[in-house]
Amino acid sequence: MPTALVTGARRGIGRAIAERLAGAGWTVFAGVREEVGRQRPTEAGGQIIPIQLDITDQAHLDALADVLPDRLEALINNAAYAVLGPIEGISIADLRRQFDVNLVGQVAVTQAALPKLRSAAGRIVFISSTGGRSVVPMEGAYCSSKFAVEAIADALRVELRPWSIPVSVVEPGPTDTEAWREVETMIDDMEARLSPRNHDLYALHVAGLRRNISRFGSVTTPPDAVARTVERALTARRPRARYPVGGPAHAIIAMNALLPARTGDALGARIAGLT
Repeated sequence: MPTALVTGARRGIGRAIAERLAGAGWTVFAGVREEVGRQRPTEAGGQIIPIQLDITDQAHLDALADVLPDRLEALINNAAYAVLGPIEGISIADLRRQFDVNLVGQVAVTQAALPKLRSAAGRIVFISSTGGRSVVPMEGAYCSSKFAVEAIADALRVELRPWSIPVSVVEPGPTDTEAWREVETMIDDMEARLSPRNHDLYALHVAGLRRNISRFGSVTTPPDAVARTVERALTARRPRARYPVGGPAHAIIAMNALLPARTGDALGARIAGLT
């Protein structure tokens, strides 16, 4: 029975991945920040084993050596969160936290898991985003952390070739998760934290962000579509380097690749209501 570690598995995409893999017969170690619950077996013979894992907590990372089995067939780096706001108005503490979770924590888990992945010639999947290929105004901190994830995955994919450990990046577009449904509250909180000066300077930007969230709300991808893509990356004979998920993701990535930077900037400003 193959084994996998999924980070950020309490809800959303991470939970969908854990459930899909367990349903396909995998033993899934589901990393959650909170106190762990009970094991959940499935009809397919797989099971979900919750483990406490805050990827920024060194004690939790050190414990992985004893918690995980000697052989690990898959690591899915999914845990993440988003900082919203104009670059001028983001606190340096929030920016550091953004990278600590979305990049440094991913690398820390990967380092901890690699000896066990090497024993099984396992695979690594990073859950990135279309924001890792195309920057969205007011999401610069989040997008830059996802760009960095893509770069780390590219480096690992070559560095780990001698041990036959494939590395793939899954790039969802807007996804119908709890976090997506909470984004309006996130915008409210971000706006409340802006200084009076930045609140006035970036009022159009905030309004544009709200409109874009509303616009994409009708075309979100279900979390299980992302989970199916992860399963494909873990079972394909020759896994691809990148897997966009959902129609909007393919469209965003294609436009970013085809349009000159000046045209793309103008289009992005227009969509964001900055013209």
